[in-house]
Amino acid sequence: MTKFIRRLQRIGSSLLVSLPKEWVDANNLGKSSQVEIETGQDNISISANKETRPTKELQITYPLPKEENIVADITGAYLLGYDIIQINSKSTIPGQDREKIRNSMRRLVGMEIIEEDASHINMQFLLDATTLNPEKILKRMSSIALGMYDDTSNGLILDDKSNLQTLSNRDVEVNRQYFLLVRLIRSTLVDKRLANAFNLENIDVLDYRVAANLLENAGDSIVELSNFIYNSTLSKTYTKKIFDVVKNFNKLAEKSIDAFTKPDRLLAIKAISLHKQYEENLNSLKTVLDSKKEIPIDFLDLVYMFERIAQSWADVADLVKPIYNE
Repeated sequence: MTKFIRRLQRIGSSLLVSLPKEWVDANNLGKSSQVEIETGQDNISISANKETRPTKELQITYPLPKEENIVADITGAYLLGYDIIQINSKSTIPGQDREKIRNSMRRLVGMEIIEEDASHINMQFLLDATTLNPEKILKRMSSIALGMYDDTSNGLILDDKSNLQTLSNRDVEVNRQYFLLVRLIRSTLVDKRLANAFNLENIDVLDYRVAANLLENAGDSIVELSNFIYNSTLSKTYTKKIFDVVKNFNKLAEKSIDAFTKPDRLLAIKAISLHKQYEENLNSLKTVLDSKKEIPIDFLDLVYMFERIAQSWADVADLVKPIYNE
C-alpha cells in the first residue's frame, strides 16, 4: 500500500483534495467517474466504484517442479480467491494426475472443470461470492460436526458401533465448507464492497477465520475420537459414566455459535459458563470412581478427548468482543 500526503484546498464553501495521478491512471478514472467513499471516526477510504470485481485467473504450467504438488497448488489458488485456474501442458497430462485433479474438485465447493483435453484442464469458480454468507457457512460447519459428535457419543453405549466408521466421510463436508469459508474471508479482506455486503469489519473477518479453523479441528478430533471408541475395549460401566456427562453437549455448543454470529457478549458469557461446568463434570469423573481401583488409561484418554473437542466451541464463544463502558 502506497501512502500519499495531500493538502486540503478551499474552493467556495467546500474543502477539496486531489487524488494521486498514479491511482487514478491505474483504475482508469477520468472526469465524471464515480468513486466510493467510506468514512470512519478519524479516517476515510476511497475505492474505485467498479460494477464487478475483475476475474482472477491463474495459469499453472505442467509438469510441476519435483517439490510441488498439483493438488496443493489448486487448493492454494482456490483459497487465494482465483476464479479461473488453467493447467497447461506441452504434452499429455497422465491419467493419474487427472484423477488427482478431479478428486481435488470434490473438496472445493463451487469449483468445477469446464474444459478439458489431453494437455489442458480449465477450472472455474461458478458461485457468486455476494450470494454466500459467512454466518450460514460457519453454522453449517458446526451443525455437521455436532451431528458427528452425537453419533460418536452414542457409540459409548450402543452395541452396534459400525456407524462410527463412516464419520470420516462426513468430516470431508466439514472440510469443504471450511475451504469455502476461508476463500470467502480472504476475498472479503481485499474487497471492501464484499465486506460491506456482509457487514463485517476487518477484525470480524479475522475472527471468522479463527472460528472456522476451530471447527475444522473439532471435526478432525471427532473422527479421531470415533475411531478410538470403535476400537476400545472399555467396559460399559465406564463408558456409560462418560456418556451421561457428554450427551447434552450440543445445546451449549450451539449457544456458542449463536453468541458468535449475532454477536452477543452476554450470550457468550453464558455459553462460557456452561462450558466450564461441562469441563468440571468431566473432571469429576476421575474422582467418582472407586479410589481403590486403578482407573483404566482408555477411560482417561476418552475424558481428555471429549474435553479437547468441547474446548473448540468454547474458544469460538471467547472470540465475542467484550462490552466496554465508554
